[in-house]
Amino acid sequence: MSELAVVTPTYRPDADLFAHLHRSVLEHTSGGTVHHVVVPASDRALFAGYAGPRCRVWTYPEILPRRITHLPGTALWIDPARPWPPLRGWVVQQAAKIAVTARLDARVVLVADSDVVLVRDAGAEHFVRDGQTVLYRADGAVHDGMPEHVTWHRAARDLLGLPGTATPPLPDYVSSLACWDPAVVRAMIARIEETTGRDWLGAFTAHLRVSEFIVYGVFVDEVLKTPPPGDTAICHSRWDRTPLDHAGAVAFAERLGPRAIGMMISAKSRTPVAARLAAIQRCAQVTGLDGSPP
Repeated sequence: MSELAVVTPTYRPDADLFAHLHRSVLEHTSGGTVHHVVVPASDRALFAGYAGPRCRVWTYPEILPRRITHLPGTALWIDPARPWPPLRGWVVQQAAKIAVTARLDARVVLVADSDVVLVRDAGAEHFVRDGQTVLYRADGAVHDGMPEHVTWHRAARDLLGLPGTATPPLPDYVSSLACWDPAVVRAMIARIEETTGRDWLGAFTAHLRVSEFIVYGVFVDEVLKTPPPGDTAICHSRWDRTPLDHAGAVAFAERLGPRAIGMMISAKSRTPVAARLAAIQRCAQVTGLDGSPP
């Protein structure tokens, strides 16, 4: 068993962002940590250069049943077992995270979006407390003004066979950098199959609106009923979709918390590469990892 692995689904439009993330994984994790990257089959050649002892490049056909096929030129997929409605790409991407993590023999898996970079050294010991993998859990953060999150909670309860309805306030488990225990993911899969009477993938993708992070969090908190410590400080995140200029990116980086392992500036903000790199450099100064005073 390895101590730590990293899982990232990505694709051609995020190739430059992924390069920053992968470089940070190599820099801030031990030599035994492998970065598992999931890409569309059509993008394999673009990411093939990363493959090696510390990077495993997977394609969707390698980890999902071959019956699930991509509709060329669209963000849609088809499962002949339930051809309508078609599967949305972001739901298939979520399923890929679950499928890859379930395969791994690792103590902790970091599920990292392409627009994340690691800014401090990270080992499994940073994410395990009292023998349990920490969980991103923002208690009471989901309110009535977040209907999508409430829908995700309802989908999770349906998949896990839990009674009752999802009524805000509810915990938020969604993060661009999350910690998962592969053994827990395998138990979650078994629970979905037990309660739905279907293969987990078909049951999961049957939901047009679902969140892998909320399914995992609800499973841990309400099915296992041994809630691990919560930690919302692992990643310093900016979800805003407006771009940052150089000064704004540096100012954001300067607010990096003392326990943050990662930093994320949303790809949807279209922040210029130069500003993003300035934020990464400033994080290195804040943490002292570039050798200069913060």
